[in-house]
Amino acid sequence: MQIEASEGATQAADVPYMVRMTETGTLRSPAGRPLRVVGDVHGDATAFAYAVDTDRFVIQLGDLVDYGPDSAGVLRLMFRLIDEGRGLFLLGNHDLKLARVLAGQAVRLNPQLIATLAQLDAPLRQRFALEARRAPLWLRVGNRMFVHAGFHTEMLLGDAPETEIGRALGVTARALFGEPTGHSQTDGFPERSLRWVNRIPDDLTVYVGHDRRSPDGRPLEIRARSGGRAIFLDTGAGKGGHLSWIDLPAAEAPAAQPQSDQVSRGTPDHPGLPGQAAARDAAQPEGAAAPTS
Repeated sequence: MQIEASEGATQAADVPYMVRMTETGTLRSPAGRPLRVVGDVHGDATAFAYAVDTDRFVIQLGDLVDYGPDSAGVLRLMFRLIDEGRGLFLLGNHDLKLARVLAGQAVRLNPQLIATLAQLDAPLRQRFALEARRAPLWLRVGNRMFVHAGFHTEMLLGDAPETEIGRALGVTARALFGEPTGHSQTDGFPERSLRWVNRIPDDLTVYVGHDRRSPDGRPLEIRARSGGRAIFLDTGAGKGGHLSWIDLPAAEAPAAQPQSDQVSRGTPDHPGLPGQAAARDAAQPEGAAAPTS
């Protein structure tokens, strides 16, 4: 594990962005490019600037906004990557909620979302409304799959459907929210199961964010009974932790352990995270639930 702190990283406040309403269609990863997979950013523009200071194609796993101090700066950075053909983001549940508000839909506002809205000027709101509709719900590149929250076997049948801004149902809900048990934790957040990990085929690695599972501040790997793998990259950026990313070779290369895991500077993870318990729960029979943070 290396600490990434590039002196040449672009500062978020200096990044221009454009409103390009003529472009439509879901964004895709170009073939043959080495990848940098970035976990949940949650408004940490400084760490995100370090993460995207690379020649690799960036796949960000969703949840660009909320919690951290500079969601607007994160969006400007992300839109510049899109404009330059250097990256894309998957739709996360926080991104969807922001898009629903901007579309005039009825959503329950929380302090984090209100703070994000206060940072966004009219052109940035317009651009985000466009890009949220272009953001893939999941993306498959060779024997790797990228999704915000959780895998579903229906994702193996083909490309993700065009993104619709509204209430998430079915496989879309799995992509955005994971697999809820129907119960709530003591902190009020939904309890989510990791049963889906054991449905990953043995030739597939699934990269996800959404749940902060790591017990030590590094990306957490859980092996499925079938032999597949899930890699959890949310390490608490914007929430007192830090931003994590993994560099991968181009998809034509045989799948292997990630070549390097690079974590931006940030405060240490809080102790007592449920990553080890989550790994145990994934190995339990269906019906077992895992906590989330």
